[in-house]
Amino acid sequence: MDVDALKEQARHGWSQGEYAPISALLRPAASVLVDECAISAGQEVLDAGAGDGNVAIAAAAEGASVTACDITPLMIERGRARSAAEGVDIRWVEGDVEALPFPDESFECVTSAFGLFLAPRPAVAAAEVFRVLRPGGTFGMTAWTPDGFMGRVFAEGRRFDPPQAEPVPVSTEWGDEPIARSRLEGLASSVRCERRTLRWEFASSQECWERLGSAGPAAARRRSAAAARSLEEMRSAVMGVISALDQGGAGAVVIEAEYLLTVARKRG
Repeated sequence: MDVDALKEQARHGWSQGEYAPISALLRPAASVLVDECAISAGQEVLDAGAGDGNVAIAAAAEGASVTACDITPLMIERGRARSAAEGVDIRWVEGDVEALPFPDESFECVTSAFGLFLAPRPAVAAAEVFRVLRPGGTFGMTAWTPDGFMGRVFAEGRRFDPPQAEPVPVSTEWGDEPIARSRLEGLASSVRCERRTLRWEFASSQECWERLGSAGPAAARRRSAAAARSLEEMRSAVMGVISALDQGGAGAVVIEAEYLLTVARKRG
């Protein structure tokens, strides 16, 4: 695969649209990750693939010394502005999760909420986060499950991507417990996985469709589909997933978006 091209595509994609509506949907999972990694005052923490800072801000609020990195310069700008507005001190660094710009064993905890799972080379990304993690330290991440709501939405969206010369690992494989465990085997002394859900409410299916496509690769994909006159086909496919998994009855649309929480300990 052309890794450099994929990463440039990611930078471009995550510079599209308004990220705040997506960030708000993901925020509760950040609090869960901070709790499950037992992040506390004084710890040195790296949030890798930080987006606009959901986990980083939650960790800093606990008193941790936090570094946040993301591959997209615009996300770094958004994160700096948001953390300043919320009154927390975070060091923001542009960085690729597959080539983290930090020395070995720099952090007591490394987290990634819906970030690392997008890296095109899972083994490289896993090795990198464990390289910068101290012996006995904690790594925690979240990823959409393949059969959950977002996993199914992602699968529909991929049908509208241009063909790749070589297959790219599917991001939601990190949400499959046996695969997640196998990728951390040899790096971690223990791995704990648990399925969790985010409960989302929307006034309508249309609002759900619009919110999910407000930023990032989804927004870029929709622009491309519109140019190719396939946007309505994409919309119909995603609306089908929304309808199938809506738990709201006749009123608001209620979605339980399932994800896999993985917490691992580095060998001492």
